[in-house]
Amino acid sequence: MTLDPRFDDAHGAGEARRAVREGLGVAIATSAYGISFGALAVASGLDVWQTCVLSLVMFTGGSQFAFVGIVGAGGLAAAPAAIASAALLGIRNVAYGIRMSPVIGAGFWRRTAAAQFTIDESTAVSLAQRTSRARTLGFWVTGIGIYIGWNLSTLAGALLGDVLGDPRAYGLDAAAAAAFLALLWPRLRSRQPIVVGIAAAVVATVLTPVLMPGIPVIVAAAVAILVGWTNWLGKDDGVDAEPDDVAEREGLP
Repeated sequence: MTLDPRFDDAHGAGEARRAVREGLGVAIATSAYGISFGALAVASGLDVWQTCVLSLVMFTGGSQFAFVGIVGAGGLAAAPAAIASAALLGIRNVAYGIRMSPVIGAGFWRRTAAAQFTIDESTAVSLAQRTSRARTLGFWVTGIGIYIGWNLSTLAGALLGDVLGDPRAYGLDAAAAAAFLALLWPRLRSRQPIVVGIAAAVVATVLTPVLMPGIPVIVAAAVAILVGWTNWLGKDDGVDAEPDDVAEREGLP
């Protein structure tokens, strides 16, 4: 039986609109806690322009929060640990880039631009879509939307930092952790990621009181990589299947 092409067009348009709505919704929600980063960065000793440049260039929330948090706790002496921790947290974007390669498509300039917008949220929104066009739209709308919103809210938070006082008094220092937990929680559906998360959290908690700021994050990341790489619990059975068009472009059966 052949479906009416008009049905396919309408279905594709509906999927595209849904991807745009989800992307914009995630962008608005994520951009909001850029205010907390701006305020925390200024409270940690960075100038307004340094804070804004960090968001413009680094643009990966977890790494940015780790950097300013460690610098704020340990001062200039903790800068090497802050850089190492930020770099380790940013490595996940390399894995996202590999995963998103078939979605982005070919072309040097397209891939170069996509590298800046390949973050947790853009990857999650894109891979949640069911058609190729919707995945592409989800990626670009989310990534560009968050980039614009995050930098604007970073500037606002940095400028308001002195007015707000200590951002920790409002719980703003927990905003990034809450956002990452919201992104991580839906992925904890099998044993392996649960064990990786628990092992890293336990190591970081135990080492935080005895090591200088930043080092526990590095050690916890190493433990997470070790547990994940060796796959101690064996391959999980419940791995999500690749969408058909992505599988075809990747050469998967």
